[in-house]
Amino acid sequence: MNSILKSLKTLTAAMVLGTVPLSAYAEDWKFAIEEIPGSIMDAYAQEFKKRIETKTDGDVTITIYPMGTLGTPTDTVEQATDGLIQFTNVSIGNLGTIVPESQIFLLPYLFPSDAKAVSNILNNSETIYGDLNEDFRKRGLEVLTMYSEGPQVWTTNKEIRNPDDFSNFKMRVMVSPILLETYKNMGASPTPLPFGEVFGALQLGAVDGQVNPVPTIEEMKFYEVTDYLIWAGEQELVTTVVAGTDWFDTLSPDRQKLVKETMAGMSGFIDGVVADFNQKRLDTIKSNKPEINLVVLSEEERNVFRARSEATASAYVDAAGSRGEELLKTLKTEIASTHQ
Repeated sequence: MNSILKSLKTLTAAMVLGTVPLSAYAEDWKFAIEEIPGSIMDAYAQEFKKRIETKTDGDVTITIYPMGTLGTPTDTVEQATDGLIQFTNVSIGNLGTIVPESQIFLLPYLFPSDAKAVSNILNNSETIYGDLNEDFRKRGLEVLTMYSEGPQVWTTNKEIRNPDDFSNFKMRVMVSPILLETYKNMGASPTPLPFGEVFGALQLGAVDGQVNPVPTIEEMKFYEVTDYLIWAGEQELVTTVVAGTDWFDTLSPDRQKLVKETMAGMSGFIDGVVADFNQKRLDTIKSNKPEINLVVLSEEERNVFRARSEATASAYVDAAGSRGEELLKTLKTEIASTHQ
């Protein structure tokens, strides 16, 4: 049954993609994102499109497919693997069933709290673009870049300041074994749901809260059906842009260099976009819903959750095996040396 469903999804995507008019240019690259137009991912894709089309004098065009156009985020990753599309920008949490090793970025309290330090790690880590990329390539994917959309924020129907407050609390998470274990260890009842169903689930009380960066909370109107925004400092929303290795490996060295250098040169751009989006969208939330409660946990409160989260590392190793243990060790060493 699963193979039949996958075949139907692939056929549907191929039909949608086949409706794109044939371009007069040499190449048309398809770029899927898991967010809506006007989002951070859309800003990234639009800027990449502009830079590539300018650098190639229009010999390469890029068509952007926003949230839901080609299916779920997992569907678009599979489409990249199959060569139906060239790029997809997805949150790491949506790669759990495809590249278990990638879930290292979901471990709570792994990153420093400084945004510049996080950006430096995601852009320059030898572990990411060396060892971890080999794990992606084994699944038919090439890691081209990673960036953070900002700190994760809990939107909840009650104030959460310690693990006891999470008792019998249904927290929506992405479909990831690590996220399920993270919130279980923190005291909540993790509830995986597709992204498009979150608003309705919050509205109907099927879940009691969810976690996303501020821009996503504002864009998807999650704040309209919640009472609290809580900064616990446990995670960044790390996203990655991947291509299918079968397609990427067939590109000429010049084309590969063009893609990688363009994305490498966009780190300053997207960091500015992320900072701007987070502040402006928070201002919008406060303006639209003045009664919203904004809570920033103290370091002492965070330390309680941090201690409860230590067991999650073993869950990652269980999921990713000895390879995951090795990656975690090298990445922690890199982070420690970068943040000295």
